[in-house]
Amino acid sequence: MLDVLLAHSYFLRYDQKQVEKMRPYPPLATLYAASYLRSVGYSVALFDAMLATGEHEFEAALATYAPRFVVLYEDNFNFLSKMCLTRMREAACTMSQAAHRRGATVIASGSDVTDHPEIYLQHGTQYVILGEPEHTLRELLDALRAGQPARASLIPGLVLPDPQAPGGLHHTARRNPERYPDVFPFPAWDLLDVERYRAAWMQAHGFFSLNMVSTRGCPFHCNWCAKPIWGQRYAMRSPANVAAEMAWIKQHLRPDHIWFADDIFGLRPAWVAELGREVAQRDAAIPFMIQSRVDLMTEDAVAGLKQAGCVEVWMGAESGSQKILDAMDKGTQVSQIKLARQRLKHAGIKACFFIQFGYPGETFEDIMSTVQLVRETLPDNIGISVSYPLPGTKFHDLVKEQLGPKTNWVDSNDLAMMFQGSYQSPFYRKLHRVLHRDLELRQRLSQLSTNGHGPVDDVALLASLDHLSHEWLDLGRLEVLHRSEAPTTIVKPYGELAAPDLSRDWN
Repeated sequence: MLDVLLAHSYFLRYDQKQVEKMRPYPPLATLYAASYLRSVGYSVALFDAMLATGEHEFEAALATYAPRFVVLYEDNFNFLSKMCLTRMREAACTMSQAAHRRGATVIASGSDVTDHPEIYLQHGTQYVILGEPEHTLRELLDALRAGQPARASLIPGLVLPDPQAPGGLHHTARRNPERYPDVFPFPAWDLLDVERYRAAWMQAHGFFSLNMVSTRGCPFHCNWCAKPIWGQRYAMRSPANVAAEMAWIKQHLRPDHIWFADDIFGLRPAWVAELGREVAQRDAAIPFMIQSRVDLMTEDAVAGLKQAGCVEVWMGAESGSQKILDAMDKGTQVSQIKLARQRLKHAGIKACFFIQFGYPGETFEDIMSTVQLVRETLPDNIGISVSYPLPGTKFHDLVKEQLGPKTNWVDSNDLAMMFQGSYQSPFYRKLHRVLHRDLELRQRLSQLSTNGHGPVDDVALLASLDHLSHEWLDLGRLEVLHRSEAPTTIVKPYGELAAPDLSRDWN
């Protein structure tokens, strides 16, 4: 009998927007858990839902492996898992029930599980892990394998069913995250069908990308950002450890590109510079993409990223309105967004923005400030969302009384307004499409200008620009039609939040 079947519930086929993008990444956190459990003596198999056709494939895996323990271990490094999508929750509950029917002990871990443990415990799960899972999972499995389930109540980081406790749930003591992530072995890539991912990427894009992480958590205080796994803790792997993994991946898996899925990559420029040296020493360079902040794009940081092989940086620009950035506790300035774009462009690194519309207090003037920011800076790409209140955030606390029966998006293309924003959902969905198109056409105009041509030389572009002007006019119509009668205003009942000390050792 197999000890542990690890699984996750993010089925790409249930998220049409991501199917169209076809940028599937393996469940990195799940693979970390697999390698860690194997290192302490457990036999482990993996069910990878990402490219699976449905929950029936999981049931087939249950029949094949007959595991003693099933662990639904969501990929805490992937933003899609952090979105707590309803469709994936439904899949997880179906999988949990199937495992329970077969007599396995079911354990669950992830962002949505943390927010709603009661839902999972009602659908076949017996133990819920809160926070960083590896150590908690190992201690729980040790206790259960030893036939001592009562020890679970003494293990930090768990939620257990208890009819006598408030809400029927017993929370054990809080688990502090691991301060030194180097203790975890590299992900168990051998359990993954890497060639399936390679084929999907090559067919869609002509290159193959894999994911890594160099850090865990984020120390900043954006008040809409849910952090159910690591909270405000931030732990960095050593540059040597990251470079060693890059060298292994380059030799054995041969990707063309790496996505560092860190919430914040390279908090300190000195760390990034050291990573560049370690990568060079091992001949481990692979072009990579990161997520960071505009205020971290100092001259030294950008130079270090260039040396290490970074080709693309996604930054949380969020808004072109300083009023909205301040309301979000973003801790950045509009001027820093522009400077970051300029520095990255000068270094030959793509600069991409995450944009967020609909935050409480945002007016049409604020929206147009964001549109103007995009037009002025011409980022290489943008990702647009609307403010999405998730439990555990100050933003959620502000609007929770307005939330109706729908409290989560169904899939990543939902973009439904869950609270009384300035406008209703149709306006923001239209804005999403129009601003993407506006940037695309302005990039084409800029390229024509660089090549010494004008828009008159491109008939198709002229037609597209004419169509775009009508799209903006239509958005103006929706601006009137979909105004909210009583939009939520900015309320900040808490004091200013201190920015993290970037000079300290975050481990």
